[in-house]
Amino acid sequence: MAVPGRRNGMIEDDEDIEENGLFEEEGLVELDDETPPHLRDLAAATQLGDLEALRLALESSNSTDTSSPYKSKVEDEVLGSRPTDNLTGSIDEPVEDGDTALHLACLYGHLPCVQLLLERGASLEAKDEDGAIPLHDACAGGFIEIAQLLLNFSNDSEIVKRMLESVDVEGDTPLHHAGRGEHVDVIRFLLASGASPTNTNSYGKTPSELADQNTEARRILEAAAAAVASE
Repeated sequence: MAVPGRRNGMIEDDEDIEENGLFEEEGLVELDDETPPHLRDLAAATQLGDLEALRLALESSNSTDTSSPYKSKVEDEVLGSRPTDNLTGSIDEPVEDGDTALHLACLYGHLPCVQLLLERGASLEAKDEDGAIPLHDACAGGFIEIAQLLLNFSNDSEIVKRMLESVDVEGDTPLHHAGRGEHVDVIRFLLASGASPTNTNSYGKTPSELADQNTEARRILEAAAAAVASE
């Protein structure tokens, strides 16, 4: 999973600009060293929530085009004279740390970017290197509107069920992530959508046990688990 804190990293002087960094007016986007060159515009636009740049990255097909929406801001300091490849292949190709563009949009909370990526066919169930799907990222960040969009987009109850039950490498479901972050709105929404409050992760923890004591999030999850137990 990528680290959101990278998005607004600052630099001291020009000598600190790394070859894989892309400027945006609000700060520096520092891409993973393993980000494929033809996916760098896609990754940068998604992290920044730049909808127009994302649209350009998705629509551009000329692999030797040098009119990157970010290249003009960094010129030879960052990208040198190398041509900037544009999106080719699958929209679900990992762009950073195993994350697809949809993972990144959910991780950074960029709802318009999530909408566009879904409209262009991004997979709701793509897994990153930690086994997480985009819904995990949205729930971890407490992005209720994104979580709602993801679950409502498919119109397929089986897909929704799989998403709610999907576990990452630590056995955490999206509800575990929401519980850990104590995101009450997301917790309520996931429970109403059919998420199980009694599933345990690889450490034997239910979602309620990941929230702090005496918090609303924990009370909601404990009450939901008690209701399931009494059925």
